Amino acid sequence: MNKDEYNKLVKRLTPKENKSKNAIVAFLVGGLIGLLAEGVAVLLMECFGISRLEATQWTCLIVIFLACLFTALGFFDNWVTKAKMGIILPTTGFAHSIMSAGLDYKKDGFITGIGANFFKLAGSVILYGMVSAFFFAILGVILYG
Repeated sequence: MNKDEYNKLVKRLTPKENKSKNAIVAFLVGGLIGLLAEGVAVLLMECFGISRLEATQWTCLIVIFLACLFTALGFFDNWVTKAKMGIILPTTGFAHSIMSAGLDYKKDGFITGIGANFFKLAGSVILYGMVSAFFFAILGVILYG
């Protein structure tokens, strides 16, 4: 079997994804996460009398904590297979990427394991986010003075 025949066989046997169903599920799950987070923010404002800005910050911390906790308990990966990008794209996905990389290398110790690998996946996101923010800031200064 040559390379072309093998590629055709792989393409034929690879299961097809229902992209429209995945998009709808991701939209609904992402929206549900946003709705729940908004509910937490309103609850914080009403119960504790804090400002909208503080409630938003606390809500972000709560969502990040829950994503890390669910990753450590092993729930998050199962949810990702069902919810697809709806659960990965928000802040929860970023927290999951950091936490799972740390958990994968915890047996190697705090420094060479967790510390060295914590930002393995998230590091590229941070790097390119900072680089693009720099270029957009330069562009903003050029265009708007």
